[in-house]
Amino acid sequence: MNESDMQPGDSLHVIAEIPPLGGAFGRLVTWLDRLFGVLASLALLGIAAVVLLQIFARLALPSSPAWTEELSRYLFIYMVALSSGLVLRRNRHVNVELFHQFLPWRGQLAYRALICLLVGGFALLMVPYAMQYAQIGAFQTSPTLKVPMIYIFFSTAVLFGLNVLYAALSLIEAAVAIVRGPSSYQERV
Repeated sequence: MNESDMQPGDSLHVIAEIPPLGGAFGRLVTWLDRLFGVLASLALLGIAAVVLLQIFARLALPSSPAWTEELSRYLFIYMVALSSGLVLRRNRHVNVELFHQFLPWRGQLAYRALICLLVGGFALLMVPYAMQYAQIGAFQTSPTLKVPMIYIFFSTAVLFGLNVLYAALSLIEAAVAIVRGPSSYQERV
């Protein structure tokens, strides 16, 4: 690869990616990735449609619907919640990378596994509180859409639950990759 073919960030050392597992487990994880990716994408498309409707209504109609701002906010909340596990799994969350380039491949995987363990552990601690928070909305409705707020507040439980799930999946994959070693992964690539 010459310099003209390089993309921004290619020259930066990227932490070792946790190799995905194959077989039934790998297919299940891939299916979950696709499911939550599609749901988050649908939420994003919903936001775009609602915002475009609001713009159109303000420009072309005598009055604009009041519910569009509220719906776009709720779709945004669920888009973030549904994509949070994918962000963790693909190592796309904000992080500071100070020393990982000095670690060997297995050390980098162990570092990623530690991060997943910490994030998953924190999320696991937060799930009961998120469920408790969701119950607050059981007797409330949203101002314009009249949606029970329990569905909106439940997004926190979804966020933390998906982080627990994806942290556990990443830990399993990292442990298997550490045991197998880099040569078995490079043979499949």
